[in-house]
Amino acid sequence: MPHLDDVSDWITAKLPALLAEHKVPGAAVGVYADGEVLDFAAGVLSHATGVEATADSVFQIGSITKTWTGTLIMQLADEGLLDIDQAVVSFLPDFDLADSAAARAMTVRQLLSHTAGFEGDVFTDTGTNDDCVEKYVATLSTDPQLFAPGAMFSYNNAGYCVLGRIVEVLRGKPFDQALREHLFAPLGLTHAATDASSAILYRAAIGHLPNPADPGGDPVPAPVYALAKSNAPAGAMLAMRPRDLLAFAAMHLNKGVAADGTRVLSPESVAAMQAVQVTLPPLGLMGDHWGLSWELFDAAGGRVFGHDGGTIGQNAFLRAVPGANVAIALLTNGGNPIGLYFDLYGHLLKELAGIELPAHPLPPAGPRRIDASRYTGTYANSVGKSEVTQDDDGRIWMTDTPLGELAELVGAVDRRELVHLEGDTLIPVEPTYGIHLPQVFIGDDGSGRALFIHTGRAMRRAG
Repeated sequence: MPHLDDVSDWITAKLPALLAEHKVPGAAVGVYADGEVLDFAAGVLSHATGVEATADSVFQIGSITKTWTGTLIMQLADEGLLDIDQAVVSFLPDFDLADSAAARAMTVRQLLSHTAGFEGDVFTDTGTNDDCVEKYVATLSTDPQLFAPGAMFSYNNAGYCVLGRIVEVLRGKPFDQALREHLFAPLGLTHAATDASSAILYRAAIGHLPNPADPGGDPVPAPVYALAKSNAPAGAMLAMRPRDLLAFAAMHLNKGVAADGTRVLSPESVAAMQAVQVTLPPLGLMGDHWGLSWELFDAAGGRVFGHDGGTIGQNAFLRAVPGANVAIALLTNGGNPIGLYFDLYGHLLKELAGIELPAHPLPPAGPRRIDASRYTGTYANSVGKSEVTQDDDGRIWMTDTPLGELAELVGAVDRRELVHLEGDTLIPVEPTYGIHLPQVFIGDDGSGRALFIHTGRAMRRAG
């Protein structure tokens, strides 16, 4: 049994100072080990109100929601209502994309594993009524295909909205109702909310964004609480306390059985969700592989599964170690959550499960100059444009311009220098939130130039 008393003392002593160091307004942490749960909180839920964070405060979990959507899909598979290798159009006959042939060929498994290949960062707001997910999926009929279904990995928010719509059709109820009835209830959750109107029934965290007037200072409360409800199956709204998130993780650690013995998912489906479906390029912060919804890490000390989530000024992290029956949840509301994640998980995973977090990549001290003609050009999607150039001195630059709804939130154009790391990977000289995010160039446009920049999402060459 891990030494939970020592862990408890460490978190209690360290958490407030770590929040201050990383300018995180508030955070809640939960630790699960062999059936025992400890939870902690520090800081405030909003700089505007000064309300203190508690272990029962609810924070948005963002894209960790995708693992809940995947679980709802696998429950349907357990009941014989679908086969994940069936085509999406078997359940949604009207489903279409700009590439209709790809839409007809696409399978549920490919949606679950982010290998469906269509552009995924689509955040169209179709209202707050029960038909918002249905309306959203209909808007994808003009969404472009980046690559053939199954060809590679590219993180896809929109694909999970399609999965959410499949849940609605086969359950005959709205997505949020399916969540409450088929997961909240059997897991015995008491502090979980599917939208803003239910989140305010609890002590709810507000996201914080950088202050434009003082970029290096404390973040300020975000002007809106959540993303569009139409993106709920991908992670727009789901909020909960760490203890409730850990109840979900523990069910996956314990072969689909909830704490009270309720069978939520079959052992076969639990295993399938944690099995490798696709291997990722060397992206640094993301997993080494992806399963059915779960991010998979080949860590020193054993396999880890989990997921991260980010909404408007809120970030969440979940990691589980099957070999140790341990899970850790961290929920935050602004500042530098990635730095906080590394400090907390680097200690806790080692103490509780013997897991060493991999060192994130760093630019070489003396990078060699290269001919970057394979990489230069413009890459774009609906939410951003990246331009890679090389100056007369041989220095490589990337200029990122947010587009669409992202431009309204982020606004600023970012220009940074890249240097060669290895193979077809370039890396920024300066870190963002303490990390240097690799830029992996893959594919060939037919003239020797890279077809995609891959940072977890594949952004296709546009010029």
